[in-house]
Amino acid sequence: QVQLVESGGGSVQAGGSVILSCVVSGYTYSRSCMGWFRQAPGKEREGVAALFPGSRSAYYADSVKGRFTISRDDAKNTLYLQMNSAKPEDTAMYYCAADPLGSICRSGVGPSSRVRYWGQGTQVSVSS
Repeated sequence: QVQLVESGGGSVQAGGSVILSCVVSGYTYSRSCMGWFRQAPGKEREGVAALFPGSRSAYYADSVKGRFTISRDDAKNTLYLQMNSAKPEDTAMYYCAADPLGSICRSGVGPSSRVRYWGQGTQVSVSS
């Protein structure tokens, strides 16, 4: 059974930082494109960042470039999202995503329809 379990969300003030983690089990994590998506109330789910196996190429949405960093520890089957200089518009539910075909690992991060497996999400709230 494939499981993606996120943690690390919470409340942060604008300008602050937060780190999200996603532990993956039951899945060939080390060979898969992995990513983070987010969904704010009343909005569609959007790609935030994605990373190929071996961390050889990372992709970011324009809205988070220079502020967010995606990384992975393949020995621990864990994906991370470092969020710096947080803004109120970053407030959303953040989801870990696995895509064995690599479709989301592209410029601007691929569509949510290409994601094979999802985590349950972790809430991030940024106050001004």
